[in-house]
Amino acid sequence: MAKDTISAPQSQTGLMRFYDVSSSNIQIDPKVVIALAVAVIVLELVLQAF
Repeated sequence: MAKDTISAPQSQTGLMRFYDVSSSNIQIDPKVVIALAVAVIVLELVLQAF
């Protein structure tokens, strides 16, 4: 009796390849994200001072 199942290596079973999946075309540089976070923190500190 032949096996009709597909097997994958156990090290990759259930893992998702993130470089294959692209849900959005928007690409943001990580430096921009960090800069925006720092800007929001500084703005919050300035507003708290007043």
